[in-house]
Amino acid sequence: MSAHNEHPSQANGTVSNDQICRALEVVHDARSPNPIRQKASEYLEQINSDEQAPYHGFTLAADRTQAAVVRHYGLSLLENAVRHRWVDYSVEQSTMLRDWELSLAQTIADDDPFYIRTKIASVWVEIAKRSWALDWMDMDERLVRLWGGSLASKELVLTILETLSEDVFGHEDTAAGLRGTDLSSACIDIFTPVSVLLEHFPSRATSINVRYGDEGWLSRMADLLELCVATEGDNKPEKACAVKILVTLRSVINWVIPKSISTANLITRLCQCLASPHLPIQLAAVEVLYYLYNHARFSDEDFKHVVGPMYMHDTVNLLQRLYEWSCVDATEIDEERYLLSKKLSEMIYHIGRLLDERPGLIPFDSGLDSFLRLLIQVARNNSLQVSITALHVWVKILGSDTLASSSTVTSLIGELLEVCSQRVIKYEALPDDSPNPSIIFLNEDLDTMPERHAFLGNYMRFCKTIVERIVQQQPADALYHILGQAEQVITHLYDGELAFNVQTYSKTSVPFLRLDAQCSVVEAALKGSVKWLTGQGGGSVGHEQEVVMQNLKVWCERILGLHFEDPMVKERVIQLAVGFATGPLKRDTKFASTVFEYILNVQFRDDPSFPTYSEAVKDLQGLCIHELQRLAMRFADYLITIFDDIERKITQVIQDASHDEHVRSRYYSILFIITHRATSVDPGPRQERLELFLQPLVTQWQKDELTNSLASFDSFCELLGCGGIQQYVSQRALHQIPDWSTHPLDDEGKALRIQMLDAVERLPLRATKIFLAASVEKLEQKSAAHELACRLWEKDIPLILPNLLRSISLAHAFHDPANWKCLPPEMSVVVRKILTDRFWQVGISTGSRDEFYAKVGDTKHTIEGLASSVRATVRAVRETGYKILCYMSLLGEHFYSYEELPGPLSQALFTDAYALSTHQLAVMVETIRPVIETCPVASRSHFLPPILAALFEQLDHKASTEWDKIERRTRESEGRVSLDEEMRDESILRQMTYTSVMLVVGLLDPHRLNPPGPGLTDSSAINGLPHVEHGNVRSFILSTPEILKPLILFCTHTIRMRDSRSCSLITRVLGSLVPEFDSGGEIDTEVREFISTEVLKACITSLHDSYFVDLQKDLAQLIASILLNYVPRSGTPKQILLSLPSMPPEKLDRAMQQLYKAHQNTRQQRAIVLDLLESLRGVSVSEQGRMSKPDASKVRSAIQERYMTVDVQAEGKEKEATPDLGGVADMFGRP
Repeated sequence: MSAHNEHPSQANGTVSNDQICRALEVVHDARSPNPIRQKASEYLEQINSDEQAPYHGFTLAADRTQAAVVRHYGLSLLENAVRHRWVDYSVEQSTMLRDWELSLAQTIADDDPFYIRTKIASVWVEIAKRSWALDWMDMDERLVRLWGGSLASKELVLTILETLSEDVFGHEDTAAGLRGTDLSSACIDIFTPVSVLLEHFPSRATSINVRYGDEGWLSRMADLLELCVATEGDNKPEKACAVKILVTLRSVINWVIPKSISTANLITRLCQCLASPHLPIQLAAVEVLYYLYNHARFSDEDFKHVVGPMYMHDTVNLLQRLYEWSCVDATEIDEERYLLSKKLSEMIYHIGRLLDERPGLIPFDSGLDSFLRLLIQVARNNSLQVSITALHVWVKILGSDTLASSSTVTSLIGELLEVCSQRVIKYEALPDDSPNPSIIFLNEDLDTMPERHAFLGNYMRFCKTIVERIVQQQPADALYHILGQAEQVITHLYDGELAFNVQTYSKTSVPFLRLDAQCSVVEAALKGSVKWLTGQGGGSVGHEQEVVMQNLKVWCERILGLHFEDPMVKERVIQLAVGFATGPLKRDTKFASTVFEYILNVQFRDDPSFPTYSEAVKDLQGLCIHELQRLAMRFADYLITIFDDIERKITQVIQDASHDEHVRSRYYSILFIITHRATSVDPGPRQERLELFLQPLVTQWQKDELTNSLASFDSFCELLGCGGIQQYVSQRALHQIPDWSTHPLDDEGKALRIQMLDAVERLPLRATKIFLAASVEKLEQKSAAHELACRLWEKDIPLILPNLLRSISLAHAFHDPANWKCLPPEMSVVVRKILTDRFWQVGISTGSRDEFYAKVGDTKHTIEGLASSVRATVRAVRETGYKILCYMSLLGEHFYSYEELPGPLSQALFTDAYALSTHQLAVMVETIRPVIETCPVASRSHFLPPILAALFEQLDHKASTEWDKIERRTRESEGRVSLDEEMRDESILRQMTYTSVMLVVGLLDPHRLNPPGPGLTDSSAINGLPHVEHGNVRSFILSTPEILKPLILFCTHTIRMRDSRSCSLITRVLGSLVPEFDSGGEIDTEVREFISTEVLKACITSLHDSYFVDLQKDLAQLIASILLNYVPRSGTPKQILLSLPSMPPEKLDRAMQQLYKAHQNTRQQRAIVLDLLESLRGVSVSEQGRMSKPDASKVRSAIQERYMTVDVQAEGKEKEATPDLGGVADMFGRP
C-alpha cells in the first residue's frame, strides 16, 4: 500500500502470501534449525516496512482457511501500518484501511480464538485514536450494529470499548495523547444517556455527530448484564459475557458522569452480580464497585443515588453474606475465594471512607449499624491483609466528630477495643512456620521482608491509633479495661511457660512478646489520655481528671513494685513508666522523681558467658541512661532540688569498674542536663559549673600528644591502636585465607583487638558528642537554655575543630589502600575486605537481624572479628565526627560565622571521600545534611559554595563510577559473582543514589523557608540583605555557578543511573530548573546550552533504554520543557534532535508547531515528544516477549501497595499523611 492513491489490489511487489505462510511455518515449527528460523523471522520483520504490508495483512486475516497464527500475523501487519504509517496515508488509503478493519469485525465468529478477536479490537482502537471524531463520524453506529449480533460480536464491542477507555483515560498512550481532549469528550458522549448529557452539557451540539441512539453504552451494557446474570443454570457463554461486561465497566466507571450510573440503574444490577452464585461474576462486580467508590468526586445528589444504596439494610446484608462465604481457613486456602475476600474488604473500605466524608447524607432508614458491625467482623479476620482495611476505616470513623460520638459507634467500642488489643503483637518475631493463622496468611500474601515490615508497621499503627482515640473519647471505662487486662498479663507473665533462665535466654520469648503487646496497648492509651486531658481546656484539673490521673499513678507504681529478671522485660517496663511520667502525669513532678530514682537503681547483672543475655543487659543499660536523660530534660527544675542526692548516686554508679569511659560520660551528661536546663539556678554559678564538665574535654582536644598523633597517617593508626595491623596482615598472609570467620585469632591478633578497643575509649570524640547533644537537643532557638549553650561552646569550638577535622580526614584516608604503604599492591583487595562494613539490610541480607548479630558475635575471636574491630574503630571516629559537626551546627552563628571554617571542613569531608564505600558515603551525606540545610542566610555566601561544590563533585564521581561497575560486572560476570552479592551491592548503591537525590530535592525545593538568622524570624530574615542572600536556598544555588555546575552535572548523570525513584525525581527537579535559564545572562546562556546538549542527550539515551520504559513519561516531559523554553533562544536542541537517525527536519518542525499549540496540555506535550522519538523508544521486557505479563489476580491494588509503604499515617484531624514520592514530586510540579 503505497503513499500514492494506487489501489492495494494492484500490488506488484515481490512479497506473496505464500511466502509469508511458509516463513511463519518455519518460525513456529520446533524442528526448524535456528539459522533458518532466524532468517524467516528477519523476513517477517522486514515485511512491516513494505508498502503493501497492509494489503497482505488484510488478505491473510480475512482468509478463514488460514491457520490462526497466520491470521494473527496479518492483523499485526495492519496494526503496525496504522501505528507507524498512518500520517503518511492519503484520505483514500486510510479509508480503505478502516473499511478492511470493519469488514474483519463484521465477520467475527464464535469459534475465532480469543487472541484473534483481541487483535481485531486492537486494530479498531488504533484506527479510532487517529480518525474517530475527525473524519470517522459513524464509529458509534458501527459499534451499535455489531452489538446487535452474536455474543462474539458483543464481546468484540466490549473489548473495543474497554481498550479505547484504557488508552484515552488510563494509559499514557501517545496516539490518544496527541488528540488532546477530543477523544475523551467523544467517549463521554457515546457512553452517557442523552438525557444526562443534555443536563450536564446543554450547550454542546457536537455530541450528535459522534453518538448513535439515546441510550449510551453504559445503559446498553447494564441491560445486557442483567440479562446475562439472570440466565439460569451454568450457561458459560452468558456468564463469560457478564464477566466481560463487568471488566469493561471497571475500565470506564471512574470517568463516566455519576448521574448516568443511577440513570442506568447500575448499582442495583451490580448488587445482583454480588448475589450471583458464580465466583468470577462476584469478583468482577466487586472490582467495579471498588473502582467506583474510589472515585474522589461525588456531588451531594450523586452521593445519595450512587453511594447511598450501599448503606441500606438489604445491601449490607448482601455484603455480609458474601463476606462470610468468602472467608477461608488458613490451613486450606481457596485462592479464588480468598482473593474475593481481599477485594471485598477493599471495596468495603471505600464505602466506609465515603461514610466518614459525608455522614450527613446517610438516609435515616439506612442499615448503618449493620454496616459498622460488618466492619468489626472484617477487622477480626485472621488475614491481616483483609483486616487492615476495616481498621483503617475505624481510624477514620473515630476521628470524625459526627460519627465518633454517635450511639451506634459507641455501642461497638468494647468489641473494637478487644480486637485491637489482641492484634498488637510483634508478628515479625514469630517464626515463619508458626501455626498462627495470621502468619500463614502473611506468608501467602507478602513475598519480601521489606513489604512485611512496612505492612506490619502500618497494621500496628492503625491498631494503636484506634486504642488512642477510644481512650480519648471514653477515658475512664477504656483505661479501666486496658490497665486491668495489662496487669493481669504482667502479673502472670510466666503462666504456662518455663521459668526465666539465663542459659536459654531468648529475645523473642513468649512472656516477653505478651508483655510487649500489653505495653504497646497501654502506651497507645496514654496518648489518648493526654489528648483527652489537653482537650478539657484551661489549666485547672477537674474531678474526673484527678481520678483518672490518680488511677494511672497507682497502677504504674504497682507495676514498678514488681520484680523482673528478664532485661528486655525491664526495658519495656521502664519505657512504659517514662511514658506515664512524660505523658498524662507530666504535672506530677514527684512521680517523675520516683521513676527517675527507679531507673537509677536498676541493677545490671551481666553474664558474658551467655552472649544473648549479655547483649540484652547492655541494651538495658543504654536505655536506662537514655530515659534518665529524657527525664532530666523534662523535669530539670524539680530534679535540681534533689541534685546532691542524684549526683551522689551517679558517682556511686560510675565507680563500677565494669563501666567504660563512654558509659561514664553518658551518666555525667545527666548531671550536666539538669544543671543546664534548670531555670532556678543562678546564671553565673551555673555557667561556671557547666564549664567544669566541659573543660576536661577541651583540654584533651588541645593536647600536643593528640595533635602530633593526627599529624600523619601512620601516627593516626598508632593513635587508634591499628599501628600493627598492616604488619599482621602481611605476615599472616590474610589474602590467602578464603574464609576469615573460620580462622581463629592468635595471641597477637587478640592483643591488637584489645588495643583498638582501649584506644577508642581514650579519644575525646564520644564524650564531646554526648555533651554537645546534651547542650542543644530539643531546645528552641533563642531560648535561655540555647543561649547558654552558645555561650558555653562559643570559645571552645575553635579549639576543638582543628583536630576534629584532622581526625575525620584521616579516618577517610584510612579507606584508601594507597595509604597502606607497608602492603604490596596485590594485597589491596585485603584492605578493601577489611574496611567493607558488615551490616544487616532488610530484604537483602539472609536471615533475621538477630541471626546476623549472633553471627557477628560468634566471629569475635576470629580474623573476621579482628577486621570487624578495625572497621568499628575507624567508623566510630568517622561517624562520631559527623555527629559532632551536626550538633555544632545547632549553635547557629557561633559555628557558621568562622570565616576560615568552610575550606578546611570541605577538605576534611570530601578530599578522600572517594575511598569510602557507597554505604559509608550515604551515611555521611545523610548525617551532614542538617549542617548544610540549617546554614543561616547571612553565612551562605562564604559557607555553602566550597561545601556543596566539593560534595556534588564527589557524589557525581562515586555514583557514576559505581553504576558503571555494576553494569560492567553484570555484562562480564557470567556467574562468577553470586546473585545475593549483586543484589546487595546494587541495593546499597540505589540507597546512596536516592539519599543524594533527596539532598538535591531538599535544596532545590522552591517552597523551602529560610532558617532563622541571628535575632531574626523567617519573615524578617530577608530585611536589609541583598537579593541573592535573602532568597531561599534554591535561588542562592541557582545564582552561584560554583555550586550550580557540579549539581547540574550530577543531576544529568543521574538520568542514566538505573534507579527508577532517583531518575523520576531528578527529571522533575530538572524540569523545574529549565524555565529559570531562559534569559540572556552569561550564566543563563552557559547553563541553557548545557541543558540543551548534555541533559537532552541523557534523556534521549534513557528513553532508548528498556530499563527506563516506565519513566518515559517523565523523560518526555523534561524534553518537552527543554524544547518549549529553549528552542526560541537557541538552535542547539534542534541540532541535537536532527542528529538522530530518521529525524527529517519537517518532522521536527511539525512536532514543534504541535508543542506550541499544546503549551498548557502536559499530557499532549508528552505524547508529541514520544511520537517524535517513537523509533528510538525502548520497550518493556514483557513487550519484547522475554517475560510474561503479571497475572492480573496477583497485581496489587493501590490501597494494598499503600499499606506496604513505610509509615502510612493514620488519618485524622490531628495528623496529616506522610508525603510519599508523589508529594516530593509535587514540589516541582507534577505533570
